[in-house]
Amino acid sequence: MSAFTDELEIRPADSGDVAALAELYRHLNPDDTEAPEALRKQTFDRMLKHPGLTVLLGCKCGRAVSTCTLIVVPNLTRGGAPYALIENVVTLGDRRGTGIGRQVVSAALEQARAEGCYKIMLMSGAGNTDAHRFYERIGFARTKVGFEIRAEEYPAKGSVPG
Repeated sequence: MSAFTDELEIRPADSGDVAALAELYRHLNPDDTEAPEALRKQTFDRMLKHPGLTVLLGCKCGRAVSTCTLIVVPNLTRGGAPYALIENVVTLGDRRGTGIGRQVVSAALEQARAEGCYKIMLMSGAGNTDAHRFYERIGFARTKVGFEIRAEEYPAKGSVPG
């Protein structure tokens, strides 16, 4: 899948995009602990092999400017229709408000719909009102309450779970 809109190329990320994704993720969580390069590559290789997982990358003039991860999950309810999760939505700080993020998330929604997903979900930090407005403008509705349990610490550096 590759789509061009207003000079924005939206495509699935590949193994050569690890550094670009790391740069984008610094705009998502500036204070996040960064994994060593070898671990990032190993983890991304696992992600690329994971059935139903696609990391969409929006590029302008060859530079990655936006991304989101789409996971399509097989399901035994709803007549066997799968559902989808969207995670790690981010656009470079100086490109926000230009419609790029909307185009990348819209491409993920289109892919999920094409795969027959009966619902598409995402979560956003409770206090991130800018993101909430962004998602609502795209068409998401606040219909459920999200819950999570976070690990007390990240996995030991250099290890990849499971």
